[in-house]
Amino acid sequence: MSNILWKPDPDTAAKTQLAEFQSYINNTFSKKFKTYSELHNWSVENSGPFWESIWNFMNILSTHPYAQVVDDPKKMPGAKWFIDSKLNFAENLLRFRDDHTALVFYGEDQIRFSLTYKELYKSVAKCAFALKEMGIQKGDRVTGFMPNRPETIIAMLATASIGAIWSSSSPDFGIKGVLDRFTQIEPKVLFAANGYFYSGKSFDSLEKLAGILDQLPSVEKVVIVPYTEEQPDISRIDNSILFSDFLADGDIPELIFEPLPFDHPLYIMYSSGTTGLPKSIVHGAGGTLLQHLKELRLHTDLRREDTIFYFTTCGWMMWNWLVTSLAVGSTLVLYDGSPFYPDGNALWKMADECGISVFGTSAKYISACEQFDIHPGRDHDLSKLRAILSTGSPLVEESFDYVYNEIKRDVQLSSISGGTDIVSCFALGNPTLPVYRGELQCCGLGMDVHAYDFEGKSVKNEKGELVCRSAFPSMPVYFWNDPSGDKYYNAYFAEYPGIWHHGDFITINDHDGVQIFGRSDATLNPGGVRIGTAEIYRVVEAFPEIADSLVVGQRWEDDERVILFLKMNDSHSLTEQLEKKLKTTIRSQCSPRHVPAKILTINDIPYTINGKKVEVAIKKIIHGQEVLNRDALANPESLDLYKNLEELNT
Repeated sequence: MSNILWKPDPDTAAKTQLAEFQSYINNTFSKKFKTYSELHNWSVENSGPFWESIWNFMNILSTHPYAQVVDDPKKMPGAKWFIDSKLNFAENLLRFRDDHTALVFYGEDQIRFSLTYKELYKSVAKCAFALKEMGIQKGDRVTGFMPNRPETIIAMLATASIGAIWSSSSPDFGIKGVLDRFTQIEPKVLFAANGYFYSGKSFDSLEKLAGILDQLPSVEKVVIVPYTEEQPDISRIDNSILFSDFLADGDIPELIFEPLPFDHPLYIMYSSGTTGLPKSIVHGAGGTLLQHLKELRLHTDLRREDTIFYFTTCGWMMWNWLVTSLAVGSTLVLYDGSPFYPDGNALWKMADECGISVFGTSAKYISACEQFDIHPGRDHDLSKLRAILSTGSPLVEESFDYVYNEIKRDVQLSSISGGTDIVSCFALGNPTLPVYRGELQCCGLGMDVHAYDFEGKSVKNEKGELVCRSAFPSMPVYFWNDPSGDKYYNAYFAEYPGIWHHGDFITINDHDGVQIFGRSDATLNPGGVRIGTAEIYRVVEAFPEIADSLVVGQRWEDDERVILFLKMNDSHSLTEQLEKKLKTTIRSQCSPRHVPAKILTINDIPYTINGKKVEVAIKKIIHGQEVLNRDALANPESLDLYKNLEELNT
């Protein structure tokens, strides 16, 4: 059995919101639950009463009551939640309007500022008024091409208050990466900064923005947030206005929160784009709110007096997760830039200065801190720090050791896992349970998670596919441009009809701890960031020198690196100049994370009989595994080309 690295103090555990919720369930339903396992089992066997209890315990603000909690919790997809209720996501996040600090921003430019809840509310009111003045209505799409700044949150909340739909992308995405996403949803407004900072360098976003807008004719207004310059020249951007000029001046009407159905679209997020254009995943307001509050308050024990931070861009779902902390009334710390600028202590210094109590990051960041010999506990005052959250990729056992040896002994280390698909977690932390080395503490309340073996049976202490056997409110309400629902169904339910299939390999052990062994599909995952191979193919195969290509991920030094195989056209070879050009183009068209660690030439690319590239088989081969289904290939002999490649050992 794994080593226990941390146990909650019994008195502290008894005072957590999770313990309070368990008492609430015991009193409401005449139960005598004493353990989390008992509570979890009840929560998945009684979906309706459980989620109704979450609604009541979280004091969800709504204008119309629900007639029914759920019509059929076993209907996947298609279960309807909190039928006939009406609420507004932004109203729930702006329930506090006092002088308590809501947002603190840190940037590489060393300019730091904060907003109170009162100031945040006023700014959202001004932005919402301006959006409505230009004609934005329920269902319209508003997008952000923004760094992780307060203005991004203001724009999102203003959008949600109207009932319009928010979608965002990080400014380090290339033009094609942004267009692959935003052209699908045809936004009317785009918020963008003039640039951003990374590793001490300033990057201009306006040129890239102009290229995006050339192919995004739906945009009627571009709102520019000055960041790298106080007064940027925005004359080259058509229909543009500075953020300060866009916001309504002087007295404005009180912010009106549009009452909306529980499943009204709130966010459009995107799959990695493995098999083509990224899928546009639509998440509903009510489900997102309930799930996030459950995770923040019960699984993280987040309270008003806490200061929470997550190192994330606006293109990752952890940004959406972090923002919901406003509904708890906590102080959110936003950081934009490199986590290692000016050195490896940057974020820990910020944690010290801000008194961060909940520190969220990626497994790759923790590993990098260890690699660069950073000693946060020795060099900084982390007395307020009580929880560290890690996601993006599995947190290896050695990183657990590093956290407890070099960051803090008395800290709850929560490795958490879920995804964009559910805008939340399947497995995560628990302030009442011990932390075992290398494990996620538990499956989330209300999440009917199992590991399925190859025969589709639920197993313990064996690796299996992560599945969820009951519906939950934060499932996507639909995919954009998917009127038949086929894309949605095929994404999650084709493997096990009526059961959510997530695509992770996991083990659930006897004490209900969870270990995750990575993706079971072909999605790339360098640094914990999911990347679709199709995004790279669309760039690489535009090169006339290249006949075909294949991209796979290779496990390497507790992470995954991207390997690109190229089949060259006749009379062409992979020169140093071409390799440099490839990497530069991939970086600019996609993002720095897409750039391959190795580019190798190969004589043939394997395909299935029906014309699909065979990525999973090649991934198996380069990891020394056998491929059993060679008969499904049009050119099975090509698999032998990928065996025992010396170049992949360095």
